[in-house]
Amino acid sequence: MTRFVESTITFPYRRSLGPMLSAFMTALTERRILGIRCGEAVLVPPMEWDPATGAALPLDLVEVGPAGTVQSWTWVPAPTEQHPVQRPFAFAFVLLDGATTPLLHAVDAGSAAAMADGMRVAPRWRGERVGRITDIACFVPGEQPELDGDDTGPAAQPVEIMDYNARITYRNPVPPSADRAVELSRQQRLVGMRCPQCERTYVGGRGYCPIDSIELGEEHEIDLAHTGTITNFVIITPVQYPGQTETEPFARVFVLIDDSDVVLAYQPTIELPVADVRVGRRVAAVWASPGEEIDAGGGMGVSLGALIGWMPTGEPDIADPDLVNRIF
Repeated sequence: MTRFVESTITFPYRRSLGPMLSAFMTALTERRILGIRCGEAVLVPPMEWDPATGAALPLDLVEVGPAGTVQSWTWVPAPTEQHPVQRPFAFAFVLLDGATTPLLHAVDAGSAAAMADGMRVAPRWRGERVGRITDIACFVPGEQPELDGDDTGPAAQPVEIMDYNARITYRNPVPPSADRAVELSRQQRLVGMRCPQCERTYVGGRGYCPIDSIELGEEHEIDLAHTGTITNFVIITPVQYPGQTETEPFARVFVLIDDSDVVLAYQPTIELPVADVRVGRRVAAVWASPGEEIDAGGGMGVSLGALIGWMPTGEPDIADPDLVNRIF
């Protein structure tokens, strides 16, 4: 059975809103919803261009709603943490009074049986509003808006910048060959698999030779040297984002393993200042202590397992201009 590893990437994002979106978001903090005139139509949420012609629209904003009519909907029986309502709810197209295009938002009706095309709904406003579409927590059945929590009032200044954390969670399948490589690393063995046809040696991958499409198993394993040469490298200056633990610049290096054509990519360095990282530098594997917790594998790139990095051997550099071409 294939094992999966779940990973989450989170990073900060900042954007300027411009005059149209700034006015829209600022109005939300005031518990008002704005649309923009486009000929005889009123677009909600407002757009900067006519969707039919692409022509720029003048900044002619008009207040709509706050109540509206459900045009169509779909029920969400099992919300995730990324949904706006943490109980079963509907996503619906709500045509706000005075608008000619619907707004997509959540409707908290209690049950799917309570939902219907043509039903009237009104916004449930958050007590603390910051100038985002989520200032409307959801819509609720009826004509009267609701308030969720104590009202902190409108924004003190126009909302001109939006800051938020973008996040994505994904699952990677972990091939059996990767799990075996991690297990062998506990014995301080760096193992590759050699294709019996093309005789190329691979580390990582999904247990197949990509040239000959031959499945590679334990019978194709060979032990690799614990020394190698840096062929390429990158110096990373840390940017503070959620989950970042590094504070000083650090290196990730490509290591060509001795007596093989295997290149391990983006490897950590040990006891090697970034100023001393260079192509041709000789390095040796550094292994985790027995019983030390290690990476279980399955992430991007080659799983390190108990191989925690590479440190200088003290040997003279390898002077070979072709090394920089060895990235895989």
